[in-house]
Amino acid sequence: MDAAGGSSEPSSPSSSGGGEQVYVAVGESKAMVLWALHKFPKDTAFVLLHVCSQPKLIPIMGARIPASQVQEQELTAYKKMELQRINDSLDQHLLLCAQEKVQAEKLVVESDDVAEGLVQLITEHHVTALVMGAAADKHYTKKMKALKSKKAQVVEQRADPSCKIWYICKGTLVYRRKAVPLSHGAMPQGAQKPDAQQFSVDRSTSLSDMWCVSNTWLHKPNLRRSDGNEKETVNEFDEADNKFQHMLRELESVRKQAYEDNCSREKAERELFEAFQKARASESMYFGEVKQKNQIEDKLKTTLEEVERLTETTNELCAKLQDERKKRLAMEKTTSHSDRIIKDLMLQHDKAVREVEALHAKKGESSGTSEGTMHITELSCSEINGATNNFDHSLKVGESVYGSVYKGFLRHTNVAVKKLNPESTQSQSQFNQEIEILSRVRHPNLVTLIGACKDAQALVYEYMPNGSLDDRLACKDNSKPLSWQLRTRIISDVCSALIFLHSNKPHSIVHSDLKASNILLDGNNVAKLSGFGVCRMFTDEFRGRTTLYKHTHPKGSFVYIDPEYVMTGDLTPLSDVYSFGIVLLRLLTGRPGFGLLKDVQRAVEKGCLEAILDSSAGGWPAMQAEQLARVGLKCCEIRRKNRPDLQTEVWTVLEPMLKSSSIILCSLSFKSVSEDLGGVPPYFICPILQDIMREPLIAADGFTYEAEAIREWIDNGHHTSPMTNLELLHCDLLPNHALRSAIQEWLQTNAN
Repeated sequence: MDAAGGSSEPSSPSSSGGGEQVYVAVGESKAMVLWALHKFPKDTAFVLLHVCSQPKLIPIMGARIPASQVQEQELTAYKKMELQRINDSLDQHLLLCAQEKVQAEKLVVESDDVAEGLVQLITEHHVTALVMGAAADKHYTKKMKALKSKKAQVVEQRADPSCKIWYICKGTLVYRRKAVPLSHGAMPQGAQKPDAQQFSVDRSTSLSDMWCVSNTWLHKPNLRRSDGNEKETVNEFDEADNKFQHMLRELESVRKQAYEDNCSREKAERELFEAFQKARASESMYFGEVKQKNQIEDKLKTTLEEVERLTETTNELCAKLQDERKKRLAMEKTTSHSDRIIKDLMLQHDKAVREVEALHAKKGESSGTSEGTMHITELSCSEINGATNNFDHSLKVGESVYGSVYKGFLRHTNVAVKKLNPESTQSQSQFNQEIEILSRVRHPNLVTLIGACKDAQALVYEYMPNGSLDDRLACKDNSKPLSWQLRTRIISDVCSALIFLHSNKPHSIVHSDLKASNILLDGNNVAKLSGFGVCRMFTDEFRGRTTLYKHTHPKGSFVYIDPEYVMTGDLTPLSDVYSFGIVLLRLLTGRPGFGLLKDVQRAVEKGCLEAILDSSAGGWPAMQAEQLARVGLKCCEIRRKNRPDLQTEVWTVLEPMLKSSSIILCSLSFKSVSEDLGGVPPYFICPILQDIMREPLIAADGFTYEAEAIREWIDNGHHTSPMTNLELLHCDLLPNHALRSAIQEWLQTNAN
């Protein structure tokens, strides 16, 4: 064995000759392969070798379990995973060789012991050159002279002497073992026989010389005579030498026989072990099939019970459906008699519409001007003071740094009057901004601006009886909590409004102050955006230069404000997307905004989202809640470029939720009102007013409403159904005479 350390290497690997096949026992590090690529000639063929030992401890759920205590399938899965990891590592080493244009292949060997596996591999594959580790890299020192690894020590002692071995540590050659040729009898098949000179006796050598026979060292006897007679001494020495050679041949013969017996025994042991493994695998497969059969039987039993239960439920539902069909046929029979009257009324309705349009045209009250702006009524100070009783404090319904909001009664209609704070330096700009924006756009989910009074710095909006979303989440004035169905619809309403603003033509609009207090709810809990005092409109000239709006001092509430907007002052539609995400997560959890993002992120990652959902909203559907949570988190990404597009990504998730929740809301609304009114038939109740209809009218969505309620809904700029939130095909209303007669008859009967 040669020792080497540091930068001096007395024996270079290249001396082994070009084209030789070198086995490299690699581990996780690339240092071993790099050393071999650097030291051996380019035409050397490498075999990247890894010996896998049987695992003793298996990592399960953060603990390490003895392999004997785990099930066979778990052990097999772990072995498969380890083998895949090893192959991936070897593939990386092969790629490194390919980059150096060196021929290489990989070899994975399984053995109970790594060192024994290497020794056996050297013997079976007639390995003549091996590179392996002398110790772990962490044990390396510049003064390292001995093998620290037990595997290296075992291989050094037991490996075939004809194999040259380079022992490496941290990319440095520590030891090099030269090959020692075997004697003639123990030579492997195909190996070169040693020269006869290897076993010749040099008469001039000292008598303490030694002979090597299969790694067994024997001392030659001292045959020198004391009387100095050299001739007799030589004769005696030759005779002794012949006997010694005969003894060596016998020893080699015995060793060869022992080696063959050992190989036969090992082969028999391997065959026995393989048979045992097959028997265990068959047994495990049998028990697995028995277990699977029992599970299938249990599942089949459960399925049959579920089918039986569903069959009973289906029969009950079929019976109820038959009853409903009978009622519907009765109603259709009643309404069939009014077809002719309805046609006459339609003609009268068309005539009345034409007369109204002519009257509006005459008075100049058209819905828009040639520039696309809509009519905003100019009001006097006396009208504003009269509507609010001189801004009576008892009528105040809201307050902010920009002004106060009062409930008023103007021109026979309930209104909300916002009086801007005259002390605010931005009140005039906000006043003009809201008029500028709301005079240009109309949408069912944007609050309607009715009029304005410049002298009083007051804006008049449609009145929203259910207040702000912030108040409803806090259950202000002991109001009922919002159900999950209503929250789903509110999320959809806000998303629809933002899509409309961002895609508005010819100028897109960024709200920039979206928060729960700026989302108002009407009498039917339909959400509408307000607070347009700080919004921004992207003109064509501005759009041609950039896609964002620059602010030196960003405006908005801290919890809802876009972090990138705060850092850069750059305002884009994606700033509204961030605020929308916070609103969505608040509706989902009922919690305030501070720390909300981290709480939801942690709950989603740990699979415990249900623990932070607002229980007052009722039982959220698990899948829907998770979808909404993930949409909210995606909207609240710190980087804008990672946030989703509202129309193409978010709305596709919300639309099916909106349809299903609207149907549930419709049925729940009718049921609750029927119970509150003492058993009134649900189809007698107006879905908007939640009271018995006196003058029922049929809208384009097929639902019947109280005349005053549905007309006010349409006059306020709504183009969607109050029940389904879907687009109304037209605004025509038809009297439902059959239902009106039924209601009158029912009222008379109950009055008696």
